[in-house]
Amino acid sequence: MKIGIIGLPNAGKSTLFNALTKANAPAENFPFCTIEPNLGVVKVPDIRIDKLSDMYHPKKTTYTTVNFVDIAGLVKNASKGEGLGNQFLSHIRQMNALAHVIRCYEDENIIHVMEKIDPIADIEIVHYELILSDLDMLERRIIKSQKAAKSQDKSQSELLVIMEKIKKTLENGKLASKCELNEDEKEIAESFDLITSKPFMYIANVAEDEADIDSENFIKLRDYLKTYDPNAPLIKVSAKIEQELSAFDEDEKLSYLKELGFDSPGLDRIIKAGYKLLRLETFFTAGEDEVKAWTVQSCTKAPKAAGKIHSDIERGFIRAEVTDIEKLFEAKTEQKAKEMGYTRIEGKDYIIKDGDVVYFRFNV
Repeated sequence: MKIGIIGLPNAGKSTLFNALTKANAPAENFPFCTIEPNLGVVKVPDIRIDKLSDMYHPKKTTYTTVNFVDIAGLVKNASKGEGLGNQFLSHIRQMNALAHVIRCYEDENIIHVMEKIDPIADIEIVHYELILSDLDMLERRIIKSQKAAKSQDKSQSELLVIMEKIKKTLENGKLASKCELNEDEKEIAESFDLITSKPFMYIANVAEDEADIDSENFIKLRDYLKTYDPNAPLIKVSAKIEQELSAFDEDEKLSYLKELGFDSPGLDRIIKAGYKLLRLETFFTAGEDEVKAWTVQSCTKAPKAAGKIHSDIERGFIRAEVTDIEKLFEAKTEQKAKEMGYTRIEGKDYIIKDGDVVYFRFNV
């Protein structure tokens, strides 16, 4: 799963990306210091897998991960090719979800492409360009479908109805994800590959001395999003602080966070929000060889989850032995969990839940 980090130039995208991934992507005080997208794989923080490892003492512990992609900044008229916009928009289109970084701090030493700090104007520029790009793509698809519909292709007529609904939403300045569609229509709309259909989170990049308060710019952004995109996560971080934290070991990090008055890094909240945004859940396998976290979409049935481990396990699935991880911690050992009746036998229709510790029985 790829989460694209987007926003205007100099919003702090590359600084945040470097802090997230411990990478060394260019982060300079001029627009378009990032041209090609940078990819980083980030471990999803989860204390449960640490506790499982303490219980099993495995040879190997494997965390689940999320891919973050640092994409070059968009500018006004990007949809018309300004600032290499078409190239950057094609990169965004390949993402599963988007993390939109918005600058909420004043710093005369760091230029702003619009020459003033205005988080609402910034977010509207980016949304406008994404909407225009989607409109252009959708209109071209509509023309093709109209031609096919004239040849009595009923399926194209159904597609046209959905596309016209989404087009109207975009023309009203709203993201495609805000178009009212039923579940069947939503499934069809996914094939349109529209940027504004993707799930968004918003990251307010604030000054170091404003990380623990709600600044005027942050409040403006928060209030705007309550109306424009009310269900999307809004996460406040100082990219500069997060970059400093990324250089510390765990003990130093915790000590520094305590001095700043925080319980956890802002980056942990970004990673977890991305995981939630993509409707991902974690189940675990545990043994002496390895304790491992696995990622599945919510509502995944046991055989398909087994296929994440190996296709043979899915093909020969017999049953799943499932223990809720908190119950396992309560029992302290796998054997005790079974004796206490915490371990259940589940069949092919069982839907994997976040926190399940699973042993799959199969025969090929």
